[in-house]
Amino acid sequence: MLNLLKPNWSAPAHVHAFSTTRLGGISSGAYQGLNLGLHVADNPAVVLKNRALLAQYLSLPASLCWLNQTHSTLLYKLENNSDCPLEADAVWTSFKHQPCIVMTADCLPVLVTDKQGSFVCAIHAGWRGLCDGIIEKSLAAICGALKTDSTELLVWLGPCIGKSAFLVGDDVRNQFIAENKQAQSAFTPAQGRWLADLQLLARLRLAPFNVAQISASEHCTFSEPELFYSYRRDGQTGRMATLIWLD
Repeated sequence: MLNLLKPNWSAPAHVHAFSTTRLGGISSGAYQGLNLGLHVADNPAVVLKNRALLAQYLSLPASLCWLNQTHSTLLYKLENNSDCPLEADAVWTSFKHQPCIVMTADCLPVLVTDKQGSFVCAIHAGWRGLCDGIIEKSLAAICGALKTDSTELLVWLGPCIGKSAFLVGDDVRNQFIAENKQAQSAFTPAQGRWLADLQLLARLRLAPFNVAQISASEHCTFSEPELFYSYRRDGQTGRMATLIWLD
């Protein structure tokens, strides 16, 4: 039995969204559970079976388009005839029955729709992509393409490494502050380094858009090993997925 998380947001009923946990699946060893990443040295045949289990469990309306994620700020528009895999770290569509999906194991998954459910978007926001503006670039591009006002948007921040676990150096903190001085509030001194709050950093980047709603998961991938894979915690590990589609 798979154990999936649903966003705690007010998206329309025809918008479906989930984050996987590591529970369920047939991977073993360091990847024990529902590993969905083909790039982490797990047995590819096993990973493909895990992906099939997810699709079957959710009765997904179309085949999944798995991204080749490179911590970029690339956004891809998913069409009916899109080729996969695609090199991008964010994906969106206004087509029905086209799931958008990203993988994480500590990075922040971000889901976006609007009050009408006219589109869906999934973003993989690691600290690099977040610092480089993947959220702002994605929202601006989508709003521009659909002529949608950003005040209509609904955003969910999924499970990621929490603010009590994500230790970074001066280099990471300085890069964020150089982009936005308010980012200082997202870093707390600890052990001669800094604890970074990924969700707060994302909220700061969302602030200029005045979106209608920001909801967030309270789970920490690092501190809940029974539920989540964590690259920071384990190094060699699997990947979860966060996905969204229009019915």
